[in-house]
Amino acid sequence: MSVVVEKWDRFEIEFAGPAEGNPFTEVKLSAAFRHGDTKIEVSGFYDGEGRYRLRFMPEQEGEWNFATRSSAASLDGIEGSFSCVQSRKGNHGPVRVRDRFHFQYADGKAYFPFGTTCYAWIHQSAELQELTLKTLEASPFNKIRMCVFPKHYDYNHDEPELYPFPGSPGTGFDFTRFDPAYFRHLEKRILDLQALGIECDLIIFHPYDRWGFSDMGQETDERYLRYLVSRLSAFRNLWWSMANEYDLFLRDDGSLKKDTDEWDRLARIVQGQDPHAHLRSIHNCLKLYDHAKSWVTHASIQRVDHYKTAENAAEWRAVYGKPVVIDECAYEGNINHGWGNIPGQEMARRFWEGCVRGGYVGHGETYVHPRDILWWSHGGELHGSSPERIAFLRNIVENAPAPLEPVLKPAASLFDPNWDVALGRAGDGYSLYYFGFCQPAFRVFDLDAKENYRVEIIDTWEMTIRELEGSFSGKFRVELPGKPYIAVRITRVD
Repeated sequence: MSVVVEKWDRFEIEFAGPAEGNPFTEVKLSAAFRHGDTKIEVSGFYDGEGRYRLRFMPEQEGEWNFATRSSAASLDGIEGSFSCVQSRKGNHGPVRVRDRFHFQYADGKAYFPFGTTCYAWIHQSAELQELTLKTLEASPFNKIRMCVFPKHYDYNHDEPELYPFPGSPGTGFDFTRFDPAYFRHLEKRILDLQALGIECDLIIFHPYDRWGFSDMGQETDERYLRYLVSRLSAFRNLWWSMANEYDLFLRDDGSLKKDTDEWDRLARIVQGQDPHAHLRSIHNCLKLYDHAKSWVTHASIQRVDHYKTAENAAEWRAVYGKPVVIDECAYEGNINHGWGNIPGQEMARRFWEGCVRGGYVGHGETYVHPRDILWWSHGGELHGSSPERIAFLRNIVENAPAPLEPVLKPAASLFDPNWDVALGRAGDGYSLYYFGFCQPAFRVFDLDAKENYRVEIIDTWEMTIRELEGSFSGKFRVELPGKPYIAVRITRVD
């Protein structure tokens, strides 16, 4: 009976092969997958105990054939086939860039990232991991930033149950081998996220380390990348983030463990190894990366100013010519660090500012907890007030007729009546004005006198939408609540 795989799902086949020596370094396995004139090369990987695997994500319906190549005679020249059928409901495929500054699934459905950060949630207890998934299921978040490696930092001092390499902190690690159990656990959690409709923005390297994973040397880094991509590239809900805070990989003498040339080299390995061209980015701390580089698909940005971040979304779009995802605009919370104690109102404001200005903003939460279980790293439960407001915004963004595009204005031009307000448009007949922390009691709008418009006042904090009676045209005055966090939506009446 022919194997059947739905479009954008995972075809996987297991082979028995050599187990002696070190198969991770001594055995090579790949396959060529063919569909008509299409040929795609895929690398296999060793999964321990004499098991080898090949994974492939078909993006065309119909009959696919494959043939293996291997340095091991028992794995070489194996042929097979499978049928790819139409994807089922809920399977929209991987996310791609759309219209230069936005995103969509492979089937054409628009995708608007409303992400959160849980760096080390997969390294916590099984009970806490399940609670995290339950919380995510009820949340507005459709993307999560998370690390492959465990994390060592404030509030993060416990040892994980598993390590990516054989060994221990006391005896050291064998970087020439991998622990398949570690990566199988990672895969399980990626699939758990997929079932919830959540994209996994996977952080490949990070500097918060006490195990030596941030400075393994070029040869080990490259072997790790090839193994990771071979295992995971067939998962459709995957994004590659080369690093969290790439500019903080420092040795004791202050020198860089990896300069930008090295990051580019590593990123090109991921790009070349991934047959399914998942989204790729890299994340900064103090210094923005050059996201205009060809391997970067979208800008992944942490704030570089204590106060102003989301306000730069339109400017960064112009600089990089790519989607702008502000993955870290600071965290709602109350911890001692300056990046982790903004109130929920400010988190919600930054989301609105970024979205209306044509970007996408990420959430994080760091509230003091009696057992140091902070969402930003451990997961668990959300305690803040911003997630439900983010859900309200997400509903507005997803129900607009098109992705929001910023209306660029000359700075502080008194001749432009909208110089002081964030303004985004979704097509000619849809405008969204956001006043942020300003609190005007009224506003005068000057629109096309030949058209009629519907006006709605949105209280983004109270999460209410009030439509004004009648229709409006030309120059007109709108009475406003005179409080912060108000938006006005004006749509043309056909």
